Amino acid sequence: MSTTQTAPIAAGTRIGHVHLKVSDLDRALAFYCGVLGFDLIQKYGSQAAFISAGGYHHHIGLNTWESAGGSPPPPGTTGLFHLAILYPTRADLADALKRLAQHGISLDGASDHGVSEALYLRDPDENGVELYWDKPESQWPRNPDGSLAMFTRRLDIEDLLRTAQS
Repeated sequence: MSTTQTAPIAAGTRIGHVHLKVSDLDRALAFYCGVLGFDLIQKYGSQAAFISAGGYHHHIGLNTWESAGGSPPPPGTTGLFHLAILYPTRADLADALKRLAQHGISLDGASDHGVSEALYLRDPDENGVELYWDKPESQWPRNPDGSLAMFTRRLDIEDLLRTAQS
């Protein structure tokens, strides 16, 4: 398979939604809706649910079709590394951090990437979850030739919390 492209993908292309295989639908809903604050849009019995932010038909699908009662894939196997949830502002990301703390959910990490700030954690099925916000493009670090100069540095959690809305 060749990795050469003749034309780039359209600039407006986005990832529309993600479907996650979960072992327990109610437990997954308690995390994604009860902790992170997504809205339940539709539920199909005990097998699937569609959740979103802001009334979209669904950003995340949760299902037990092939995974009810299952366990996470073992290390060293392929699959989803993490899903990334983009928050509109730094204050919204800080609010997400407060929600996690209120529910006793610990972080795997927290990073400043120059272009974004991110929190890393695991959902109840051990799926990796990144919660992040993009900094304004005018603040992105650049090399002398104008290309991005992304990096990974420790995120100042206390500074992030100070931006949380009351």
